Amino acid sequence: MDTKILLENGTNELEILEFIVDGNSYGINVAKIKEIIRYLDPTPIPNAHPSVEGVFMPRDTMITAIDLQNCLQRGQSKPGGLFIVTNFNNLDIAFHVEAVMGIHRLTWKDINKPSAVTSSFDAGVSNGVVKVNNKLIVILDFEKIVTDISPETGLKVSEIEALGVRERRDVPILIAEDSPLLNKLIVESLRLAGYERIIHTQNGQEAYDMIMDFCEKGILDNNVKCIITDIEMPEMDGHRLTYLLKNDDRTKDIPIVIFSSLVNDEMKKKGEALGANAQLSKPEIANLVQIVDGLVD
Repeated sequence: MDTKILLENGTNELEILEFIVDGNSYGINVAKIKEIIRYLDPTPIPNAHPSVEGVFMPRDTMITAIDLQNCLQRGQSKPGGLFIVTNFNNLDIAFHVEAVMGIHRLTWKDINKPSAVTSSFDAGVSNGVVKVNNKLIVILDFEKIVTDISPETGLKVSEIEALGVRERRDVPILIAEDSPLLNKLIVESLRLAGYERIIHTQNGQEAYDMIMDFCEKGILDNNVKCIITDIEMPEMDGHRLTYLLKNDDRTKDIPIVIFSSLVNDEMKKKGEALGANAQLSKPEIANLVQIVDGLVD
């Protein structure tokens, strides 16, 4: 498949791999995938979470195998099928699926956010639904799945306490993050770190519209001194948001921090090309505070 356009920065496009679990179609952002391999019998780990099948080492890297069917509360998977080997939040994890159907090129505007009825604030493991060829594909929140299995891999708000007593800071910070839980944790962490003026938005489009409104009213400088953005978000992703803001004379000097599970070597190159001032993987919440400190001083 020709993916040349996806190599361009800030296009608001993505590729979704469609796969099957228990006869249903689900999706994952191709940017998270390292490879797809045939099922291998993993070595069981004593007292592991019920969704952890075990570990295996196809080459020199130890990989944890997760039974995605069990995560979705649809029983245990049978041996066979495929492993989708992923890397995000600096973790190598393989997800056991029945089959892979293909790759779909989409824009983030095609992704519909699940309603509160279908995905509760803290329990839902879907972060989007897309219609392709008259079929609905549920895009899973793999970060949430992994954090539910192993909470220590998620954001550690307690790390902020290690920074010690901090002065209150009247610096306005805007956050673009589509996960309600992560949005809440980032806001909580910044407030613990002394930042009291925080605006949180649900995606890049909402953040961009708000910033443009501030520009038109001539109040941008009083309301946004730093932006923290995820990459994967419905409507508009963080790379597109960064591209638009860094190519606008009114907003190009606002520091932008990309805070995403997708910050790997390839994504860092894209972020740098777009003009991001800093990029961090999501578990690094204490480092996020220290970087914001340096950017707004």
